Amino acid sequence: MKLVEKMELQTVVKLDKPSFRIDYSTRLMMLGSCFVENVGAKLEYFRFKTDINPCGIVYNPLSVADTLELLLAGKRFSQADLLRNGELWVSLSHHGRFSAREAGDCLQRINSRLEKSVAHLKTTNVLVITWGTAWVYRHRQLGRVVANCHKFPATDFERFRLSPEDIEQVYTDLLSRLHSRYPDMRVLFTVSPIRHWKDGAHANQLSKAVLLLAIDKLKQRLDYVSYFPSYEIVMDELRDYRFYTEDMLHISPQGIEYIWEKFQSLYMTSATEAWMKRIDKINKTLLHRPTDPDSSVYQELMKKTAQERERLERELSISFS
Repeated sequence: MKLVEKMELQTVVKLDKPSFRIDYSTRLMMLGSCFVENVGAKLEYFRFKTDINPCGIVYNPLSVADTLELLLAGKRFSQADLLRNGELWVSLSHHGRFSAREAGDCLQRINSRLEKSVAHLKTTNVLVITWGTAWVYRHRQLGRVVANCHKFPATDFERFRLSPEDIEQVYTDLLSRLHSRYPDMRVLFTVSPIRHWKDGAHANQLSKAVLLLAIDKLKQRLDYVSYFPSYEIVMDELRDYRFYTEDMLHISPQGIEYIWEKFQSLYMTSATEAWMKRIDKINKTLLHRPTDPDSSVYQELMKKTAQERERLERELSISFS
């Protein structure tokens, strides 16, 4: 045997047997960093029943907890919950995509999105939470941690790093209340492999360590909590800058695809993967741009695709629209 055949070119991350599986009856909610949006987009592509970030992208554990609190309370925002920043009305609990020149428009975006997610949470089977950083910004005047600073002056905020104990305390209470209301819901944590480089390499590692320690504590305390090692997969199996985008901080599409395949193989059954292949075929057909859309061959393909689409929508209770 050649030496190269004996060489191990990766340190492979061991994946523990999952305590649950995902199929087309599963309803998921995804909260957290832009990494959760990448995985969530894959789930949406395959037509899983998924709700992603009702307040927009949030990076730190306390802001994710704030989002969950809003959903549990069925909160409706009023103008008193908004701040004026230049020509825009903004919410410190929301991403900038909810901001608007008119307070009414901002509130409509916020409340219509929250209303949808409040309803979705009531039937959610799996809650996926991805934390990106343990660093938070607390508004000095309001005394609360914000999800987004919206380009307010830096002097308006106090920046500090959470401790594992801070996070554990908040989430032990929050998840216990969530579990009391929805006892069948499973909670899956991940840590985003995207590096937060503002304070350098060492501070980024300390921040990630805080998040990992907090999740480990929650896993020990709560038997419905589990962990998917996306961070470790990137750090160990994808230890190469070709799996990053040009900024050398975010994960490339190839890296995201690698993690998705790990996630899929762990949580989806072979039966679910068979459904996914059929859905993928339909998606690719619908995205294809034919050279001659009026040809009889293409028209027949569209007819068969429509029939398969209707069949899957009926059998799996999904929607391609």
